[in-house]
Amino acid sequence: MGSADVSPQMAFARFVRRAIDDAREERGWTVTDLATHTGVGRSTVFRWLAGDWQDYPELAKVRGFCAALDLPVAAAFRALGLPDAGPVPRRRGAEDGPVEADVRVILERLADPNVPAEEKHHIRDLLRYLARRPVRRAG
Repeated sequence: MGSADVSPQMAFARFVRRAIDDAREERGWTVTDLATHTGVGRSTVFRWLAGDWQDYPELAKVRGFCAALDLPVAAAFRALGLPDAGPVPRRRGAEDGPVEADVRVILERLADPNVPAEEKHHIRDLLRYLARRPVRRAG
């Protein structure tokens, strides 16, 4: 199975497992210590480790987890299959072109907790398909 075949749940579980192992080795932290320092509850940590989630983990919790452990948030977002910066905030006065506007809407939908997990799955599948599709040149 190649890395492209790894689900976001599996990739994020590996990221969290490495973070927990490092915190145990470097800081002597238990999962309870980790929960206390990161603000992410033990049950959430165990769900992340098990890959037991359908909707994306709350990005604020992921950011807090990474900040407390001095881990790059970009690495967590990559494990989740999200763009490094997460949802892109709208810059005041910035005029987006049509592509940027479409990408912004897609990122907002992927980050929106009210969008069903199945819909997010379809969006990601379509994006993967489009990213790998051969480019046909006119001519």
